[in-house]
Amino acid sequence: MNVIISGGGTGGHIFPAIAIANAVRRLDPAAHILFVGAEGRMEMQRVPQAGYEIIGLPIQGFDRKNPLKNLKVLYKVWKSQRMAKQIINDFRPDVAVGVGGYASGPLLNQAAAMGVPCLIQEQNSYAGVTNKLLAKKASVICTAYEGMERFFPKEKIMLTGNPVRQRLLEEDITRQAACDMFGLDPQKKTILLVGGSLGARTINESVLQHLDLVAGLADVQLLWQTGKYYSNEIATRLAESAGQRGAASVQTAYPNLHVTDFIQDMAAAYRVADLVISRAGAGSISEFCLLGLPVVLVPSPNVAEDHQTKNAMALVSRQAAVYVKDAEAPATLLQTALSLVNNAQQLATLRENIKKMALPDSAAIIAEQVVRLATK
Repeated sequence: MNVIISGGGTGGHIFPAIAIANAVRRLDPAAHILFVGAEGRMEMQRVPQAGYEIIGLPIQGFDRKNPLKNLKVLYKVWKSQRMAKQIINDFRPDVAVGVGGYASGPLLNQAAAMGVPCLIQEQNSYAGVTNKLLAKKASVICTAYEGMERFFPKEKIMLTGNPVRQRLLEEDITRQAACDMFGLDPQKKTILLVGGSLGARTINESVLQHLDLVAGLADVQLLWQTGKYYSNEIATRLAESAGQRGAASVQTAYPNLHVTDFIQDMAAAYRVADLVISRAGAGSISEFCLLGLPVVLVPSPNVAEDHQTKNAMALVSRQAAVYVKDAEAPATLLQTALSLVNNAQQLATLRENIKKMALPDSAAIIAEQVVRLATK
């Protein structure tokens, strides 16, 4: 069986794609799986690290601010379509899977035109442009949220949930061991702040603008992933602030603040967290649902169709998460989180409600559909 998987651009697209590939391999260890991504995007590193071959297309998104630059983009789209056709001719896939992102457009478009059955996996509660355009040509559309018939033909939709990083569900680590890993006190409540691998300026500013509040923390500690992009700037600002307080070091000034640029073991980080502060990417939300984690969501305003806000509101409407608007976060986010983490009843309600939204075994269910289409 030859399976081609296309898409990427962000971890929210790549992790589900790899999870689906791994699930297909469990069903058919002899399956040949080829990824197609976008040149220069993170899938070109992450997919080979996971043990799969990948080919990059010279595709990129349209520039809405500088329309003249789109002449070059149109050429890249045309070139990517030609390359996609050649890849399909060479690899001869039995099925094509699109997980969203630039590369899935040309690849699935060509695959459908050449008679290859196609499956789309839509992670968000608001469908992306690429997947909406491809929907008419797809055989199956796997979604993570209910009510997606407003974007896709109802008869093609299958509610599967989003595949997540399998290690998060498999790692069996105690809270004590996880606290030891990060140098945390297991007796204190822990708020985990994450803005993705690159970080989120708004979430970072929400801490930096309230360092007096952080210095006064007693029974609450913060595990703060700043993102590598912001780490040097934040280290400088924390050192300056500690100096102004007359402290010998940042650790002395803020003993309950634990700062890192990147967290490698997210399973351990989630294990220590009594509350998470996060962007509202579809992949992250799926992880919070499956693990039953109370979360304060700060949707990024810099995404297509404002889909992160729509993801967040799908949880908020079910009392499964708390929402703070990006523009208001620097002023209110930290105070909101501190109040919430000390409210045991509200935390319990959030845990119970977010767990109800979990859709387990997503990767295996999608893989079964992939194999069904391939062998049909």
